[in-house]
Amino acid sequence: MSLSDEIHVTAENGLGRIVLDRPKALNAATFGMVRAVADALDSWEEDETVRAVLIEGAGDKAFCAGGDVLAVSEAGKAQSEMARTFFQTEYRLNRRIHMYPKPYIGLLDGIVMGGGVGLSIHGSHRIATERTMFAMPETGIGLFPDVGGSWFLPRCPGRMGEYLGLTGARLNGAEMAALGLSDGFIRSEDADAFRDALTTALSESRTPAEDAIAGALDGFKADPGDAPILAHQDLIDAAFAEDTVEGIVSALEQDGSDFALKTVSMLQQKSPALVKAGLVQIRRGRDQDFSANMVMEYRMVRHALRPEGDFHEGVRALLIDKDKSPRWNPGSLEEVSDEVVSAFFQKPPEGDLTF
Repeated sequence: MSLSDEIHVTAENGLGRIVLDRPKALNAATFGMVRAVADALDSWEEDETVRAVLIEGAGDKAFCAGGDVLAVSEAGKAQSEMARTFFQTEYRLNRRIHMYPKPYIGLLDGIVMGGGVGLSIHGSHRIATERTMFAMPETGIGLFPDVGGSWFLPRCPGRMGEYLGLTGARLNGAEMAALGLSDGFIRSEDADAFRDALTTALSESRTPAEDAIAGALDGFKADPGDAPILAHQDLIDAAFAEDTVEGIVSALEQDGSDFALKTVSMLQQKSPALVKAGLVQIRRGRDQDFSANMVMEYRMVRHALRPEGDFHEGVRALLIDKDKSPRWNPGSLEEVSDEVVSAFFQKPPEGDLTF
């Protein structure tokens, strides 16, 4: 399959449009797709005919379910150049989206996970639907909530970021709106009409692009409904404020509610080392700017991709053998020493990520 079959990049009537087109793979992003998005943003930044960017996924199931982790795992085990260049390119793109001078709109219809979050959450506009299913599930494959998780997770209300980043819990569109992770909510059936209205507004209006986008969105705004996660906000804030993962687990067990015990079970299925490293990451990220977030995440991913890392075992268990029984190393929270955690934050041999 050629790159032109995986992603479509067009610019017309004021709108730069990017369509991720691997619906059978839930639009998971390959290295070529990441580069294509970066190239499009580069070409459109100084193009006065492009007033805003819209990124979306093909098909009716996903915006983007993540990155091509199978290819990344193979590169990591072999310690090939791809183990570095994929994440250098992806993290630079995440920063590019965060800093992009033109409106960048993510239409998040369907599954939005991992790398798909990085392609959307940092833009100026994030539009959810009733089909949106959002998650950062990385700790379940021996990784950490990257692609800018260091930025947006600590900025969620209360301790919701720690909860989402460590457990990989899923949010629906209403919950995204309630937590400030989306800027608008429309019905999935209105997505095509919204895109048409957006194109018309950008091509005809002399008002600023942000006003044209707001006007187009006003015609399709829908009520997202209740956000069930808010019923657990107090418990999440109390438990995930603990200094250690062990403390979080203890607080949840003491609460003893169904939600608390389900959360404990979720944590116990994840890589102990990456859950502990992820907690440090999110806490540090709260006090960093976006560039520092990306430098930290690059350090972490280079350590996580070493041949003996949990990432490869997680990929094996969940995506290759599909036995869903990863053998983590270390195998328990108690076995994860401070030295194991601190190793994730050391500068890699090739040096830090640069921009």
